[in-house]
Amino acid sequence: MTTNTFAELVKSRRSANKFIPGVNITEQELDEIFQLVKFSPSAFNLQHTHFIAVKDPEVKAKVHEAAYKQYKVSSASAVIVVLGNTEAYQDAPKINEGLLHLGVINRQEYDQTVQSVQSFYTDRGEVFMREEAIRNASLSAMLLMLIAKDKGWDTCPMIGFDPEAMREALHIPAGYVPAMLIALGKEDTSSQRPRGYRKPVGEFVSYNGF
Repeated sequence: MTTNTFAELVKSRRSANKFIPGVNITEQELDEIFQLVKFSPSAFNLQHTHFIAVKDPEVKAKVHEAAYKQYKVSSASAVIVVLGNTEAYQDAPKINEGLLHLGVINRQEYDQTVQSVQSFYTDRGEVFMREEAIRNASLSAMLLMLIAKDKGWDTCPMIGFDPEAMREALHIPAGYVPAMLIALGKEDTSSQRPRGYRKPVGEFVSYNGF
């Protein structure tokens, strides 16, 4: 079911704390979501985000354990582990070579772009690289949740998990930071609470200064 307008989509998306167990989502359906998620913004087009979509029951049980045995994980149709690549800047040559081959940029521009992108990260150090990985992964995660809702799926972003246990369970390489989990499925609305208080615009927006 697709919502009619973007405003309706935004308003209808909410964090689902309980899913209907046993609802299957196919890899094809997930791929359709990811085919759109790839257009999410990222700094210098480095596309820092890597997703691990977990559907296999045995693997999902490990994720459930690493997520402190939260029911929403076990009842979800899939659990998406959102990773940020702290070394994404190293992909600058590969990311930009298409523009070089197409003649959009020349060799000098290509070399300057690669050098400036890579030095932008290396000059700022590991803390910045980690922050950037999480920041860019979060942009992709938000878009994923909106796309999923547009395709009739409910989601819940989660930070309640043990990152090291998750890393071990899914064999996550050292350069990737687990930014969040997204539980995805069909929400069980039988005991759904009303949406929580949302601040009026005047409380969280300032113009031209704090």
